Amino acid sequence: MANWFNSTLHAINIGASTFSKDIERQGTDVVQYDWSPPAGGDIALLEALDRLNTDETNERNAEAVAKIKAAHPMLVGINHARYEIPGMHAHLILHAGPPVEWAGMCGPMQGAVIGALLYEGLATTETEARELAASGVIEFAPCHEHDAVGPMAGVISPSMPVHIIENVTDGNRAYCTVNEGLGKVLRFGAFSSEVLERLRWIEKVYMPALQKALDVSGPVDLRTLIAQALHMGDECHNRNKAATSLFLRDMMPAFLETGLDEGVRKQALAFIQKNEHYFLNLSMPAAKASLDAGHGVKGSTIVTTMARNGVDFGIRVSGLDGWFTAPANFVEGLLFPGFEPTDAAPDLGDSAITETLGIGGFAMGGAPAIVQFVGGAVEDALDYSRSMYTITEDENNTYSIPTLDFRGTPLGIDIRKVIETGILPVINTGMAHRVAGIGQVGAGIVHPPLDCFTKALKAYSEEVSHV
Repeated sequence: MANWFNSTLHAINIGASTFSKDIERQGTDVVQYDWSPPAGGDIALLEALDRLNTDETNERNAEAVAKIKAAHPMLVGINHARYEIPGMHAHLILHAGPPVEWAGMCGPMQGAVIGALLYEGLATTETEARELAASGVIEFAPCHEHDAVGPMAGVISPSMPVHIIENVTDGNRAYCTVNEGLGKVLRFGAFSSEVLERLRWIEKVYMPALQKALDVSGPVDLRTLIAQALHMGDECHNRNKAATSLFLRDMMPAFLETGLDEGVRKQALAFIQKNEHYFLNLSMPAAKASLDAGHGVKGSTIVTTMARNGVDFGIRVSGLDGWFTAPANFVEGLLFPGFEPTDAAPDLGDSAITETLGIGGFAMGGAPAIVQFVGGAVEDALDYSRSMYTITEDENNTYSIPTLDFRGTPLGIDIRKVIETGILPVINTGMAHRVAGIGQVGAGIVHPPLDCFTKALKAYSEEVSHV
């Protein structure tokens, strides 16, 4: 014992870091271990966790995740939203995120709604569009409640072309508009004549051209393309260079065999080739179709939706009905030259469906170049991916991360683990200007508000206690 006391002491301090400084002042080496009690020490949440940490819940979660892993999303067609999206009608406009009405929408979403009403011919001026949107004649609903997803403002109106993605394992479908490219575009709230002309070109020229190419090629395997792109430096949310290139490579022979007018064919191929974000509007519905396969498993605490409308962040959970919302956070990252943090709108868009599936920010460690767009260092991207395994149920070996020795991406966000650890899902995303039509002002990292998960856990706990 005497020899033990005569040796050099090394200390581990758990908790308040102020004690580490006191130990260091005494000339002793110390390792600081940051620790906080589970659920932040909230007794009510700890009791809820106790009720839900059961073998039965674990079995239901394994069932939900198995359904998601088994999903096989394929691009099977493109058509007008009114013919494909369940419940779509002439006066319905779908939007990103949880439910929100016209008066409560952020600037970019209101601008996108105005553009959609002008595009549909329901209004001829901005003033008419604003009056119509506020009149009660137009119905608004989340894309997610109609098997669809939309980036940023996420607006879908009846005449807009939508990609049709089918999970061929279970037969369920998901839908998403065609990515317009960057600059002044509808998804950022722009509704100038240039924006409307592009939308009409997509409807009148590009949509029929792509459908003819798909008639030649047959369904496109999006699961395989995403898996390949992840091995080529994409994470399929903010970086889609490889995925778009792979899609173009696969579709080019089919376009050449369509018999289309050469000018149309060149325009269609150039549209894909010049838009590195084209594949985002395929990865999102692919993720949606996969996650919907695991939704509705009674007793499961797995998150199947994360979405934002520029005002609120909302999640949906496999075994629960409805949305659990809290005010959306602001994105932290890199701003484009000339913009300030106060220019940005709060977190916006359905594109967090990619992270919900375990790609996007969850796979950022395999896309090191993304840090040049969202900020931080390569090691930060690796750390983000590593930390997501702490709050997820399983790993998805279909999608793997080369820089983590080809470990499967983290899959199945568990609300129990989020509350217990305090670790929140990481999302890499673009920033929209708070004023309609100005466009993207930067990109960065954002997390959901913890309250979304707290509300969901409490709702689950109450449900279990009444059984």
